[in-house]
Amino acid sequence: MTTSEKTVCVAAPAKVNLTLHLMARRDDGYHMLESLVVFAGILDRITLEPSDTFSLVIEGPQAHNLDTLDPADNITLRAAQRMAALAGRRDGVQVVLEKNIPVSAGIGGGSADAAAVLHGLIRLWSFYPTKAALHELALGLGADVPVCLQGRSTIMEGIGDVLHEAPPLPGFWLVLANPGVEVSTPLVFRAHTGDFLPPVRLTDTPRSAEDLAAQLRKGRNDLTAAAISLEPVIGECLALLTALPSCLLARMSGSGATCWALFSTEYEARTAAKALRTAKPAWWVAAAPVLHTVDPSGLADSPVSFTGI
Repeated sequence: MTTSEKTVCVAAPAKVNLTLHLMARRDDGYHMLESLVVFAGILDRITLEPSDTFSLVIEGPQAHNLDTLDPADNITLRAAQRMAALAGRRDGVQVVLEKNIPVSAGIGGGSADAAAVLHGLIRLWSFYPTKAALHELALGLGADVPVCLQGRSTIMEGIGDVLHEAPPLPGFWLVLANPGVEVSTPLVFRAHTGDFLPPVRLTDTPRSAEDLAAQLRKGRNDLTAAAISLEPVIGECLALLTALPSCLLARMSGSGATCWALFSTEYEARTAAKALRTAKPAWWVAAAPVLHTVDPSGLADSPVSFTGI
C-alpha cells in the first residue's frame, strides 16, 4: 500500500474458487455452500484521495465493461460510503479504479475491489473498526467481500459469512481464461438443477501441485452445468484449457464465465497461456501465480503481471 500525504494506493487480486459445492437452498433464495478460495496475481489497482464528496473514476483495459453502470451503483463507491458511515465521517473520498480484471466473470473483481477500498480507508483515515464490525460491513456489500477482505487461502462456508483457514497449499500457477461473456450470478444459481451433494474437502496437506490437483479432482464446481446451459462457450473454454500441455486440472471459477487451469510451474503456465491466446485472440487470458496470503500494500507496487502476457 503506497501512501503519500493525500493518497493511498491498494491492490485487489482476483479471487478463484478451486471448488464450489452447493449444499442447500435457503428459504430466502440464498444457497449454502462450501468453497476453497485462493487469490491469483492478476490485480485491479485502486487509488484513494481525500475529497469533500464521494466520486469514482474508472480506468484500465476493462473499464469499458462498466460504461453502462451508474457509478453510484458501483460496489467500490458503496464500500467507501459505508466505511465513512461506520467511521462517523462527513467527508468523502475519490476512488480511482484501474480495472484489469473482467467484469461479472466469477473471479471476484468487484468484491476484491470493495475489500481493497476497505483496507485502503483504514490506512487513509487511521480508522480501525473491530473485526466483527468490519466483517458485517463486508458481508453487507456482497457474499464474496468477506473472503476477499481476509485475503488468504480460505475455506468459505454458509453464504460466504463463515471463513476457515485453508490447509497449507503448495506453490502453483493458474491460467485464467474468459471467453468474453458476462454471466449473471443470480441467473446461474437459479439455473442450477439436481440434488445437493456433500462437499469434498482436502483431506491431507497437498505436497505438490500434482498432489493438489489429484485431491481437487475429487471435488466439483456445482454451478458449471448451469453456467454452460446459459453460455455454452464456457464448455468450450473448459475443453481448451484441459487440452493445454502440462495442465493438471481445469475448472470454472465461481458462477463463471472465467475458467482456470492448474500448472506446476511459471514456464508451463505462461507457455500454455500464450498458446491459448494465439488460438483465441478475442478471449481474456492470463497466467498468474497463486498468492496464498494477500498483502494489499506490497502488491500495490509489485511488478506482478496485470494482464498475464
